[in-house]
Amino acid sequence: MVPAWLWLLWLFIPQALPEAQPAELRVEVPENYGGNFPLYLTKLPLPRGETEGQIVLLGNSGTAAGSPFAVDAETSFLQVTRALDREEQSEYQLQVTLETEDGRVLWGPQLVLVHVKDENDQVKDMGDQASGHQATATVNISVVESTWLPLDPIHLAENLKVPYPHPISQVHWSGENVHYYLESQPPGPFDVDTKGKLYVTMELDRESQAEYLLQVRAQNTHGEDYTEPLKLQVVVMDENDNAPVCPPRGPPISIPELSPAGTKVTTVLAEDLDAPGSPNSHVVYRLLSPEPEEGTEGRAFELDSTSGSVTLGALPLRAGQDIPLQVLAVDLGGAEGGLSSTCEVTVTITDVNDHAPEFTASQMEPISLPEDTEPGTLVATLMATDGDLEPAFRRMDFAIEAGNVHETFGLKWEPDSGHVRLLLLKNLSYETAPSYQLVVVVRSEAELVGPGPGPGATATVTVLVEKVVPLPKFNRESYEASVPVSTPAGSLLLTLRPSDPMSSPLRFSLVNDSEGWLCIKEGSGEVHTARPLQGARPGDMYTVLVEAQDADEPTRRAVVSLVIHFLKAPSASAPTLPLVPTRHLCTPRKNHGVVVSGAREDADLADGHGPYHFALGPNPTVQRDWRIQPLNGSHAYLTLALHWVEPREYSIPVVVSHNDRMWQLLVRVIVCRCNVEGQCMRKVGRMQGMPTKLSAVGILGGTLLAIGIFLALIFTHLALARKKDLDQPADSVPLKTAV
Repeated sequence: MVPAWLWLLWLFIPQALPEAQPAELRVEVPENYGGNFPLYLTKLPLPRGETEGQIVLLGNSGTAAGSPFAVDAETSFLQVTRALDREEQSEYQLQVTLETEDGRVLWGPQLVLVHVKDENDQVKDMGDQASGHQATATVNISVVESTWLPLDPIHLAENLKVPYPHPISQVHWSGENVHYYLESQPPGPFDVDTKGKLYVTMELDRESQAEYLLQVRAQNTHGEDYTEPLKLQVVVMDENDNAPVCPPRGPPISIPELSPAGTKVTTVLAEDLDAPGSPNSHVVYRLLSPEPEEGTEGRAFELDSTSGSVTLGALPLRAGQDIPLQVLAVDLGGAEGGLSSTCEVTVTITDVNDHAPEFTASQMEPISLPEDTEPGTLVATLMATDGDLEPAFRRMDFAIEAGNVHETFGLKWEPDSGHVRLLLLKNLSYETAPSYQLVVVVRSEAELVGPGPGPGATATVTVLVEKVVPLPKFNRESYEASVPVSTPAGSLLLTLRPSDPMSSPLRFSLVNDSEGWLCIKEGSGEVHTARPLQGARPGDMYTVLVEAQDADEPTRRAVVSLVIHFLKAPSASAPTLPLVPTRHLCTPRKNHGVVVSGAREDADLADGHGPYHFALGPNPTVQRDWRIQPLNGSHAYLTLALHWVEPREYSIPVVVSHNDRMWQLLVRVIVCRCNVEGQCMRKVGRMQGMPTKLSAVGILGGTLLAIGIFLALIFTHLALARKKDLDQPADSVPLKTAV
């Protein structure tokens, strides 16, 4: 027997042929259909997109109540819900409309004529036939309309908030004993039930998978396909469920200060995972911070809302600033409801050498220095500052640009300190330069960017030189004199004089003459005994201080010590002034000296035991011009104390003491000029009969005068003779005989 589905397929074929849509649909259904119900008969041409209306199905009786027919609202298929019997009713006239709740017709009416196909279901009466055996088989082949139709693509919104599983489509195989099997590429949350309804079992995410390809198979109980599988494309529709993603925050971006407006800083590029090219992924940018400062025109940064490019604005920036930039990235092109993210970028303004160093004071108060100030003395300290931040740009170089005559002053500094010391390098002289006006300039060691140094790059230091009147100065640190204890009052011991001549007179005085033995003349510095030296004992010392005071400046004074050595009074028999043989010394002074012996022929005065002591006589001139120092126990060495002494013969008194006895020697010394060998050059006297200079000059002058007179007479005679020849007539001149 031919299966019923084949009859249905055969009946459906004419309906599937392409033709113009009839005003009335005709469908045939085999009576007593034994397959599964509902049985899909045909698909009604209901309009798509009409969701407001409801399908109204009317039968012969005018109502669908109790009718074996129904319409699937999701698939628009006309269904039969139970088996039909042609003997009961052979045709059904149906009317399908789409109406609103208030009865307004949105579509239709569509007339459908359902014809019930007769089946051989009645048993024929065989009573009149001859007996025998026979078998009769009836094969009914029904051609029905195919319900295994291609499926249109389905668009599903991602993140759809509906109960799951959610039906999305319907397939139907018009035959019996069918099992549906679903495959998904790639695997997805889809399923099919036994009635051919396709479901999505959970929310979809377009960013995870944008499309699925489903294949639905109709198989028999043996797992064999009845026909080719149906393919269903599921497209996941994008929803704006992804906010723009900012790039990871990197290290600060360095921009040099003084960079011009329009300099590119960075580009903020946020990524949106929604569908490319859709409004959901259309990102625009807006600068949140820094905001424009009040009272200023322009901004420090400019932002391109489309590309996210950040450039410098017109507002200048300072070095050392760390500026956080906040950029808002909004999808949907910035429209309302768009998702946003805040991107952050830090911009560091790096330093450039755009500040010239400057002194904190361009003019200093005048500084006074005595002209005897020692070289190396600190004169002044100047301080300079630099507005740059980078240590390499703050290193300074200093120089004296003007006023440093003869390089008298110098500078010393540390390059990174900002302090410079002005030092005195050479001796000052009030007569040479009573004042200095030094111009000190400061420069940056690194190359300067921008404007050059301003007026603050120089500082003027005025140094005034004070004239110094020298303090009284003695040519010795202390003076010594040896005197017998029997020296009478009024005796001159020595004369104190300054080593250098003073411009103003000095006043001398004794400071601590406790015994009152001495006195000093205030103007000359001569020290005398004021009274007899009563109480003084041989071998004792008596020390007093002598003060020399400037008569014009009493505060300028000098003090020197005077040590008096008391000697034993000489006996009456002792010779007083024995002479020492003559020697000579050279001037200017050379390393020569005269040896003085203390031993004498008198055995009472020189017994040879104990050392001899030598001292110059109390004459101040002798003590100034000469020096005597011990050579050994019995001799001393007499030398010149000054570099230059007038050449002549000198008698130098030398006091010798030995074993509490004292005597005085006169040492005759000839001071003369010497040759390179140290030999004395004596002055040669005038030769006998040799003219003097005056007579020689007179003789020379007389000779020249006589020669002049003689020449004058000759020239006068010649001039007169010439004149006489010119006065004679021409014919008086005798003719010469021609030869």
